[in-house]
Amino acid sequence: MPNTDLWRLSAAEIATRTLAGDITVEAVTRAAIDRMNAVNPRLNAVVENLADEALERARDLDRARAEGRRMGPLFGVPVTIKVNVDQKGHATTNGVTALKDLIAPANAPVVDNLLKAGAVVIGRTNTPEFSFRADTDNPLYGRTRNPWGDHISCGGSSGGAAVSVMAGMAPLGHGNDIGGSLRFPAAATGAVAIKPGLGRVPAWNPSQSAERGMLAQSMSVQGLIARTAADLGFAMPHLAAPDPRDPFHVPLPWRGDRPEIPIRVAFTKETWEFDLHPEVSRALDMARDALVDAGYEVVEMTPPVLREAALDGYRALMGEMQALMGEDLRKYGSPTLNAIFDEYYAQFPPFQGAELLQAMARRSHYAREWSLFLERFPLVLTPFLPQPFFRPDRDTEGADGVREVLGSALWSYSMNFMGLPAACVPARLAELADGPVPINVQIVARRWREDLAVDAAGAIEARLGRMCDMLWDRMG
Repeated sequence: MPNTDLWRLSAAEIATRTLAGDITVEAVTRAAIDRMNAVNPRLNAVVENLADEALERARDLDRARAEGRRMGPLFGVPVTIKVNVDQKGHATTNGVTALKDLIAPANAPVVDNLLKAGAVVIGRTNTPEFSFRADTDNPLYGRTRNPWGDHISCGGSSGGAAVSVMAGMAPLGHGNDIGGSLRFPAAATGAVAIKPGLGRVPAWNPSQSAERGMLAQSMSVQGLIARTAADLGFAMPHLAAPDPRDPFHVPLPWRGDRPEIPIRVAFTKETWEFDLHPEVSRALDMARDALVDAGYEVVEMTPPVLREAALDGYRALMGEMQALMGEDLRKYGSPTLNAIFDEYYAQFPPFQGAELLQAMARRSHYAREWSLFLERFPLVLTPFLPQPFFRPDRDTEGADGVREVLGSALWSYSMNFMGLPAACVPARLAELADGPVPINVQIVARRWREDLAVDAAGAIEARLGRMCDMLWDRMG
């Protein structure tokens, strides 16, 4: 493979070849940077280019290998870091102009874990203001564009991460997810992501001046977006390494005991009051058939209390955010963001006072009902969104726009409220009137069994193909 094409390699392929000495980390890093420089000016996924730092680290890693030192399992793998997480010496802006000079005094645990594993950070990626939209645009950096075309949003809030991965800049992109922020951009771009369960990946920002609210702590998780399910399975165990700065991290092995074979999968197309688009229905059928072909036992079955958990969870989160962050949102958020939040509050009336505490208490009921259900079905194949992904700025178009973007995402934020792992994987490329749109499905797994969800995503991918290959053919 010519050095100019090294950006096409998967994370696992890069690590195998750099560890073997077939290619240097510097060559891989230069290829990733060249690709970033070629495509990022139009896409605006990476908003802080770290090429100089990355090449210096690459040369250091190559010297360390030559000296016979022990190398990490992600040796030489280019990665990107979202700008809402601390990276020492860089601004943790969270897409907010008022935070542009908030320089991180130290790395967040996820950054340290990636570096300890041998990864090379080539850039920091865009996010909407406060990471509070399912689209990626802000007054500080501007809009991130979807490499499939301007007819479709890149998703959010980890939109820059997904675009950096799918456009070929890096095989792995760090992101996080409090209501869908890993899975929305994965669905928008045809990437693969896993929202880990509660406590799976250590989290903390050394730059923060106060602890987050209890719901933010329990619903927000750190993770990765990748081009392939295999790369998620390869990299996530190292992202999940323990860090004592997160006192609630769960130090379990990545891979648990294998359930009884065949693994039973509950399959549902339920979308409640939202219409299921024919293309999404076809994608679900294709994913189901792929799992059956791979030896899974798929049973049509609607899980319990999903809609109730989703709405309680989001209204509770809105209540906590309004109480703890409402003043900052009004003061530092743009008029666009505040108008969106006004509509969020209208559609998800924030719980307050005793109602908020009662909703938080009901979380255990919902999680228990799902725990019992997942005893029978270790995996659940669901829609992610009921419709193909929306156009840019759809959430700025009043009640209907917010309803389509967020209101219909019941399968997304419910998983955050209950703390369950959920993978998002492409199953179909829909050729719609405005252009091509990837269609992703979701795979929910038992608590702390992210490995099962990623394995199932890999089974779907193995039979239906990698969406990145289709995208690169179109990009040229």
